[in-house]
Amino acid sequence: VIKTGGRARKSAAGYDLTRLFVGSEGTLGIITEVTLKLYGIPEAISSAVCAFQTIKGAVDTVIQTIQVGVPVARIELLDEVQIDAVNKYSKLDYAVAPTLFFEFHGTEAGVKEQAEMVAAIAQEHGGMEFAWATRPEDRSKLWQARHDAYYAALALRPGSKGWPTDVCVPISRLADCILETKQDLAESNMLAPMVGHVGDGNFHLVYVLDPENPAELAEAQRLADKMVTRALEMGGTCTGEHGIGYGKMAFLEQETGEAFNVMGDLKRAFDPDNLLNPGKVVRV
Repeated sequence: VIKTGGRARKSAAGYDLTRLFVGSEGTLGIITEVTLKLYGIPEAISSAVCAFQTIKGAVDTVIQTIQVGVPVARIELLDEVQIDAVNKYSKLDYAVAPTLFFEFHGTEAGVKEQAEMVAAIAQEHGGMEFAWATRPEDRSKLWQARHDAYYAALALRPGSKGWPTDVCVPISRLADCILETKQDLAESNMLAPMVGHVGDGNFHLVYVLDPENPAELAEAQRLADKMVTRALEMGGTCTGEHGIGYGKMAFLEQETGEAFNVMGDLKRAFDPDNLLNPGKVVRV
C-alpha cells in the first residue's frame, strides 16, 4: 500500500505517482482511498446558450473567447443532430443548429462583463439570440439539453446502442478537425451526434448503431479510426477523456512513440504477473 499525495497545495517531491495511477485505467494498481478536493461556490453563476449558423462560427467563437482571456467556466458544443435529438427527447425548443452552452463564474459584475464580451464575440461569428439564465432552476433547464445528450441520441433510433468515442486537438485546429469529421459523416450512412468540451479542444461522437449489424460496426470503426488519425496529424491525441482501453492501443503506440515501451516497462514493474486489467492500455 502506497500513498501518492498529501494535503499540500503543491509538491515537487519525486515522481507524480498520483497522476500515473489516476490515468492508468486500473492497470497498475487498485485505488483504495481517495481525498476529495472541494472548491467554493462562486458568488455569481450565469449560464447562456447561443445557436450559430455554422459549426465553424461556433468554434471560432470559442477560439476567440479563449484568446482574449475571458475566464469561461464551461463551454459545450452540440451539433445540429444532437440538438434535434434533445429537443425531441427533453421536449425543448432550441433552434436546430450548432449550439454553444456557456457558464460564467465570479462576482456579479465580473459575470455580467464576461457574458457581454462573449455575446459580442458570438455575434461577430454568426451567433443568433443569446439566451441568459441566472436562477438555479433556469440554469438547470438551460443545461438539460447537454445532460440528456447520450440518451437523446439513442432515442433517435429505438433499440439501438451507442458507441461513444472522442479525440482532442489543439484549439487552433479544432474547427478543421470537426468540419472534416462532419464531412465524413455526411458522406456515410452513420448516425453520430456530436458533443464537445470545446474549451479544451475535446469533442465526442456517439455512433448510434445496431450492434448485430457487422456492416454498421465496420463503418463506425472506419470513421472512428479516420477521426483519430486526423487528430494525431493535427498534433492532438487519440482520446481526451475516454481512455485507451482495448480499442485504441495501436493509436497510443503511434501517438507516443518510444514512450509506449516505457509504459510497458512500468506495467511490468508494478504488475509483474499481469493481473490488473490485463490486455488494456499496453500489452505485456
